[in-house]
Amino acid sequence: SDEDVEAVINAIKDGTLDCIVTDHAPHAEEDKNLEFDRAANGISGLETSLAAAYTYLVKPGHISMRKLVEIMSKNPARVIRIEENRLMVGAKANLTIFNPDLEWIVDSSKFYSKGKNTPFNSKKLYGFVEATVVNGKLIYMKETGICL
Repeated sequence: SDEDVEAVINAIKDGTLDCIVTDHAPHAEEDKNLEFDRAANGISGLETSLAAAYTYLVKPGHISMRKLVEIMSKNPARVIRIEENRLMVGAKANLTIFNPDLEWIVDSSKFYSKGKNTPFNSKKLYGFVEATVVNGKLIYMKETGICL
């Protein structure tokens, strides 16, 4: 409901909710296209989570981009006790290159993920992940379609 959405936004703004994460557990269509109580839980969020959070939280001014980075990166790392990522000589880079100016229409049929279930299908989102580096290795780059 609109009231639930407002409550979640307020909880993010005041720090009650301090992490936004996805579990990256895609489900095939046959596991989702069942009666509600029999269907596998969750949606595919890997390819939309950052853009959706940017679109619905940062663009309307609910939170800053800095706060979004905290609640999608720094805070979840703290919760699961992963050392904070630092870009410095000798360190293996873990980073996401995000273009906040790119507008796009979600088309789940083009997801790299096996899971295609998303409430954002056919919706316009702002911001797009251009590249991802994990432990110093490029694992995704938009221009080339590399997705390892």
